[in-house]
Amino acid sequence: MKKNKVSKNWLNQRKKDIFFKQSKTHGYKSRSAFKLIEMNEKFKFLKIDSCLVDLGSSPGGWCQVAAKKITKGKILAVDIKNMEKQKNVDFIIGDMNNVEVQEKIINYFEKRIDVVVSDMAPNTSGNKNLDSYRTGELCLNAMNLAQKILIQNGVFIAKLFMGSIFKEIKKKAEKSFKNVIMYKPLSSKKESKEVYIYCKGIL
Repeated sequence: MKKNKVSKNWLNQRKKDIFFKQSKTHGYKSRSAFKLIEMNEKFKFLKIDSCLVDLGSSPGGWCQVAAKKITKGKILAVDIKNMEKQKNVDFIIGDMNNVEVQEKIINYFEKRIDVVVSDMAPNTSGNKNLDSYRTGELCLNAMNLAQKILIQNGVFIAKLFMGSIFKEIKKKAEKSFKNVIMYKPLSSKKESKEVYIYCKGIL
């Protein structure tokens, strides 16, 4: 009974979620597409000729947003889960922490790129502190890759959660990039501790 009640409440919340409704109306594969739309409106990092890699891309909402803006550049999506083919988006299935996958990313572009975005999160364990820490680790790993492949004035954006690893991430970012901003999109759920780190300019 309790499980059914939780499932019913979750479904009711989804029905009331304006961004979930809009994602269906606009044909986006996830409500998180609006997070990238918001961040691009604020920071204006998606250019017509950008080269961008989307880490943790499945189901593809962020790629859809990027592909509308980047029409003369290159977009590469990477995820351990499969993703439906999208126009003007290439896809690599694999773990971005794997050296071979990182080499594939580097070889695909054959040059330093403009943007690295990451909406990666681990499978939830039910332990919020553990999930927050694991998401933070993914953010740090994505940042390490970004430092290797971004142009001097490149942009890195990644999801993290307020928690024990937050200070470590912020400290590393401030040592690695000229400009670091923590930003919570309006489309992030109010009750969520989710924030995004925006970094620009390799030091």
